[in-house]
Parts: sequence; structure tokens; C-alpha cells
Amino acid sequence: MTRLKLHRESHLVSRIGWLRAAVLGANDGIVSTASLVLGVAAASSGKGEAMLAGMAALAAGAMSMAAGEYVSVSSQSDTEKADLARETLELSTDAEAEKDELTGIYVARGLDEPLARQVAEQLMAKDALGAHARDELGISDMTTARPIQAALTSAATFAVGAAAPMLVLALTPMAWASAAVSASSLLFLALLGAVGARAGGASVWRATLRVTFWGALAMAVTAGVGMLFGAVI
Repeated sequence: MTRLKLHRESHLVSRIGWLRAAVLGANDGIVSTASLVLGVAAASSGKGEAMLAGMAALAAGAMSMAAGEYVSVSSQSDTEKADLARETLELSTDAEAEKDELTGIYVARGLDEPLARQVAEQLMAKDALGAHARDELGISDMTTARPIQAALTSAATFAVGAAAPMLVLALTPMAWASAAVSASSLLFLALLGAVGARAGGASVWRATLRVTFWGALAMAVTAGVGMLFGAVI
């Protein structure tokens, strides 16, 4: 067996679909729920109101994330299917023009024209649609849209993220609730940023600082609004 057949690489880009949905869901769950809890806590003195608001945010947010991801990624999937259908028609009606198009793509990437044409002919002989999908349209198995996966991942991770500040609120006396929820949520966000960065092969410190900064800003703004309206009411 040749070395080429033995050598198999696992690329991080293959995780991009579920990783994006997971990080987005968990981050939104922590930030939106903690922010809402802090806003309600700043506007009132009762833990019951804050718990009720947090539970409503968890349920509504998880469903919203699932629906939003499904609709968004389905739109991407529909576009990919339409492009593939058009490419299939073009291949069946004018294969030579499609071969010229693929040859031009490889020439633009640096191959000599004779070699580019040979590559185009061999790839199209094996899988013409796959070659055009990958090299002309930029569609591959690793990055193709998966609506169900994105919806379920976002909903589940949102619920997990939202549950974290809710658990802290439930276990903390009301006098310390705002401080405890704020500090723990920032810690959760920092951990999420680090885990997401490691899974995606990115800079851990940069991702951690980015997620923590925007989470802190969101919670500060919401708490400020809660204090303002609580004082007015």
C-alpha cells in the first residue's frame, strides 16, 4: 500500500458546521439569560421574578435558536441545491463548455493549460458534478449546509448555556445574586471561548477575551436598563 493511501488527515474545517452552531448557541444562552436575570434583579428585589424571567428566556431562546438556525441554514441548503441542479443541467447539455470552464479555473490557480485540461478531463470522467461543485461553486461534503444538525445543536447548547446562570441564581442568596451571576457568567463565557478556540484550532486567548468582553458589555447594559426602569417604576 502506498504512503498516499496510508496518509489520512483530519482537518478542523470539517467541524465548522456544528462548531459554529454550538458556540453561538451556548454563548447566546449564557449572555441573554444572564443579562435578562441581571436586568430583572436590578429592577426588583424578588428572586422569584428573576427565576421566572430566566426560565422563560431559556425556553423561548432555545426554540428561537432552533427555528432561526433551521431557517437560515435551510436557505443556504436551498441555494446550494439550486446551484447543483443548474450545474447538472449544464453538464448534460454542454459538457465541453463545462470542461473549458473547469480548465480555466485550474489555469487561474497556476496550472499550465494542457495539464489543467488533463486534470479537468480526469476529474469529470470520475465525478463531473462533484468536480464542479467543489472547484466552481465551493460546495464540499465538509462545508455543506445541514439544517437539522444546526438547529438541534443550537437549541441544545443554548439550553445548557442558559442553565448555568440559572443554577447560580437558584443557589445564591438574593443579596449576592447579581454579583454571583455576573462573575460566574463571565467565567462560563471565558471557558466557552477557550473550548471553542481549541476545537477550532484558533488562538485561545483572543477568543476568550473576545467572548468575555462582549458578554460583559451585554450584561452591563441590561443591568443598567433594569436599574433605570426599576427606579422609574
